[in-house]
Amino acid sequence: MKSIFFCLLFVVGSFFGFGNDAQGATVSVFVPGSANPYLAGMPNGTTAPGGDSAPGQSPLLVTGLNISQTNYLSFSATGSASYNGSSFYGPDGGLYFGSFFSRGSENGISGLRVTVSALIGVFLDSQLPTTTLAPSDLDFEVLTRDFLTLSPELKQVFFIGDGRTSSSEIQKFYVPNGATRLFLGTADGSQWVNNGGGFNTNITSYSQAAVPEPTSMAIFGLSALGFAYHSRRKGKA
Repeated sequence: MKSIFFCLLFVVGSFFGFGNDAQGATVSVFVPGSANPYLAGMPNGTTAPGGDSAPGQSPLLVTGLNISQTNYLSFSATGSASYNGSSFYGPDGGLYFGSFFSRGSENGISGLRVTVSALIGVFLDSQLPTTTLAPSDLDFEVLTRDFLTLSPELKQVFFIGDGRTSSSEIQKFYVPNGATRLFLGTADGSQWVNNGGGFNTNITSYSQAAVPEPTSMAIFGLSALGFAYHSRRKGKA
C-alpha cells in the first residue's frame, strides 16, 4: 500500500508542479551606461540635475516580456560601464572612493545605497511615478548583493548586477503586485550624460505553474490510485 501512496504522491506532485515555475520568454537587451533610472516613466522633455533629459538619458524599457503576468525574473549580464567616462566596472559595480555610495529619491522613485555603475532596475505600474510618494530606499551594503531572492516594491530601485551570487547561483527577482513595466539603468549620483559603456543583459521571465480545478484533481488522483492498486493486484495474481 505504501508504494501506491508514493505513486499517487508523485503523480499529484507532477500534476501540480510542486516546486516548479513555468519558464517564459527570454529577451536580450543592451543597457547603456548613460541610462538614468530616475527618468523611468517620465515623458520626453523631462530634465534631471546634471544635464540629463528624456529621452536621451532615459533608462531602458524592457519589452517582449509580460511583466504583469510574471512571478519572478532572472538576469544574466556582462560588459562594463563607467560613471565618469574613465573608470569602468562590471555589472556588480565598484566601490566609490573605497565605499558604497548613496543616492536620494527623484520623480517619486526611491533612492538607494549601492556600488557605483552597477546594473540596477525599477518596476513601475501604468501611472507616472510622480503621482505618489517614493518608497523607502534599499541599502545593499546592509542587505548585501549576495541574496538568493529579492522582492522590490513598485518604484523602488534595486540592484541586479550580473544576476548571480558569489557562488554562481541564479538570483530571483520577484515582480511586485501591480507592476506593468521594468526599466533598467546604471547606478550613479547625477550626470548620466557623461557615462560610458554598458551591459549586455539577458532577462528570463517565470510564471507560477497552473493549478488544476479541485474536482478535476480529485478525479485524476482517484484514477491514478485505482490504476496503481489494479497493477499491484495483477502482479500478485
